[in-house]
Amino acid sequence: MNTESQNNEQNKKNEKKKRNFTISYFLGGKVLTEEFIIKQSGLFLMIFFLIILFITNRYHCAKQLTEMDKLKSELIYLQNEEINLNSRLTKMSRQMQVEELLRKQGIELTNANPNVYQIHK
Repeated sequence: MNTESQNNEQNKKNEKKKRNFTISYFLGGKVLTEEFIIKQSGLFLMIFFLIILFITNRYHCAKQLTEMDKLKSELIYLQNEEINLNSRLTKMSRQMQVEELLRKQGIELTNANPNVYQIHK
């Protein structure tokens, strides 16, 4: 009796080894009943979870990179605008420009020359 059970076990093991791995075997779902697959199901779930985690992380990083590029281009635009406004302000604040604007508006300066002070040692 003991030898029969051992023979049955060996026959089952041999059957598992001799199985043909055909397309119908995989598509039929018989591969999921294999002992190896059942034992490693936790590992497969962990690998699936990590793949999903990496995909979402990549998507998030790509989104941040596009936002950073957008902000960089906006910063460059604002820097150019600042330079433009500073040059206009400098041009308008020149003394000759101010005097010309005052003349055009009919405002006369009574004391256009600043007081000159001499420092003696």
